Amino acid sequence: MSREANEMKDLLTTIVTALVSRPEMVRIDHHDQGNTVLLEIHVDPEDMGKVIGKQGKRAQAIRAIMKAKATKCDKRVIVDIV
Repeated sequence: MSREANEMKDLLTTIVTALVSRPEMVRIDHHDQGNTVLLEIHVDPEDMGKVIGKQGKRAQAIRAIMKAKATKCDKRVIVDIV
């Protein structure tokens, strides 16, 4: 795992664990695909709504933060909530 991808994963983990009721259930899977980093968020099913937010606003905000971090690292990021 590249240093930049590891930093993005750590940042996403910090954000998501702050939102959920069961932070021990948070798992971030990382897939490095050249210049693109795919991050998959896995949370407890009861916490899914907390991560997505009303009308997907939190999910959009999380993706915007991760896109800013990826741009700074000259990478492209895809954040999926599974």
